[in-house]
Amino acid sequence: MKYTKEQRLNIGKQIYENKLTKYEASIQYDISIDCARDYMRLYRNTNNLLPKSNFSYDVSITNSSSSSGLSEYETMSKEELIKEIIKGNL
Repeated sequence: MKYTKEQRLNIGKQIYENKLTKYEASIQYDISIDCARDYMRLYRNTNNLLPKSNFSYDVSITNSSSSSGLSEYETMSKEELIKEIIKGNL
């Protein structure tokens, strides 16, 4: 099937806003998954939106002692903080 630009943008919007997955759109609109992805990108780029993230992270910081326990991290460089995060100490 051939869709107008307005229709492609509408399909892309549904995918971008998580109302449809690329897989659902491919079935519903009889298009390939790659085409559905392209429609979503067309919508995103036309509206100057940020790329969708495939992953979401729920990060919470707990401090079992006190806020003064974080003072040692305040003086660390970015690289030192990254190393601590990797070690799992932060």
